[in-house]
Amino acid sequence: QVQLVESGGGLVQPGGSLRLSCAASRRAFSLNTMAWYRQAPGKQREWVGTRISAGTTTYEEFVRGRFTISLDNAKNTVYLQMNTMKPEDTAVYYCVFPRYNEWGQGTQVTVSS
Repeated sequence: QVQLVESGGGLVQPGGSLRLSCAASRRAFSLNTMAWYRQAPGKQREWVGTRISAGTTTYEEFVRGRFTISLDNAKNTVYLQMNTMKPEDTAVYYCVFPRYNEWGQGTQVTVSS
């Protein structure tokens, strides 16, 4: 019913910042829980953070205090602001509606000097 498209990935130095976007094809984030996941090569997919429809967010311990999920409802877009980035943040990042198992295509984030 709804499609998700991630964008904003790229190369950033340690300590730098990136903002990822997760755009939905229609209004959805005010109605559904969404989550960010990431997967590094050779590693299991791991949970990054969750935003419920009411706006409350939770984060994995390693990114807590550095990453922030926010919503621009007019644009049907959720953002993942990533600050003070570390090499360990290198991964493909995905947004998802867990209830519907609806995933975006992912966007590559590389943190390197």
